[in-house]
Amino acid sequence: MENINKNKLFLASCLALITTAMTFAIRAKLETVFGPDGIGLTLEQLGYAFAPAFFGFTIAMIVGGPLVDLLGIKKITWIAFFTHIIGIVLTLMADSMTSLFIATLFVGIGNGMVEAALNPLVASMYPESKTKMLNRFHVWFPGGIVIGSILGWLIMDVMRLSWQVMVATLFIPLIIYGILFFGQKFPVTERVQLGISNKKMFKSVLNPLFLFMVFCMFLTAASELGTTQRIESLLKESVSAPLLVLAFINGIMALGRLSAGQVVHKLRPSGMLLYSAIITFIGLWLLTITSGGMTFVAAAIFAIGVTFFWPTMLGFVAEYLPETGALGLSIMGGAGMFSVSIVLPVMGKLMDDANAAEALRTMSILPAILIVAFLGLNIYMKKRRTVEA
Repeated sequence: MENINKNKLFLASCLALITTAMTFAIRAKLETVFGPDGIGLTLEQLGYAFAPAFFGFTIAMIVGGPLVDLLGIKKITWIAFFTHIIGIVLTLMADSMTSLFIATLFVGIGNGMVEAALNPLVASMYPESKTKMLNRFHVWFPGGIVIGSILGWLIMDVMRLSWQVMVATLFIPLIIYGILFFGQKFPVTERVQLGISNKKMFKSVLNPLFLFMVFCMFLTAASELGTTQRIESLLKESVSAPLLVLAFINGIMALGRLSAGQVVHKLRPSGMLLYSAIITFIGLWLLTITSGGMTFVAAAIFAIGVTFFWPTMLGFVAEYLPETGALGLSIMGGAGMFSVSIVLPVMGKLMDDANAAEALRTMSILPAILIVAFLGLNIYMKKRRTVEA
């Protein structure tokens, strides 16, 4: 990879992911601005207005995946940059459900294009340590949520400034990542490096192992993001400041992903996924029976469980199914976000009809299924390694 500044590209990628993650945290705060006590949208209208954050993300990833190989990582990265700009500007101008919907759609597409372009970029730059570096890259999703949550709290609750000032803070990482990417030479994707044809790539995404991983991605993403996106409603009865629990969870996740290298070395990706499912299941159950300070203990266990889910799922596909290319990584990410868009209203109905504890108990079924699935994956991978040896 001559003339490619890997350190600069990786730093810029991390800042792009921070921008993406900050939009999640800031959107949570915007619910109070546009909701019944603010501009006056109902919670149902807000649900529709914020929905493109997830399905826009999914569409961008599914479309962006094959385009990364066709157009190159660089062009998709710049599409992400410009759709982010449009989305942030439109959010600043939003004053109704429709304008907020359109703004969120552009932000969602920008976020999806970031993942569509930069997961393959990291995988192609670090072929010998994909899972480790994808975990390090994805440090900045929980990291960005912590940054966005603290900024939102400082700007609106402490300094009492307008919500537009909070939204405008998104320009800071956006402009920096644009400057860092500008003029840089990008590597080709790993699939292009390996000379794998489009026909083989599309055929490979029908591989039973890949389809199994897509199914598991639905459950891992729903376990993680479904729970954390509804944290305010889920924990309002058991703790006084649920958003502090959210920041606490994401802080643990960021620290965990920084140390992913040592964990991967000891467990291999399939082992990491099995242990993650077991710990997530325990954490979700503990959240149903704890209150006050003990909620933070349960949240810490849950956080340790979900820490490695998303990046290790991507790392497994990049490592063991490289012929699926950027399309494979995008299908995985898209499936993850799509599952969240399905599970959020289901959780809402459970909380409306029963209570938060019942919703958490139901959510714990997902990691329970994953324990069985990843146990099977471990057995399969051990046999595969034996045959290859």
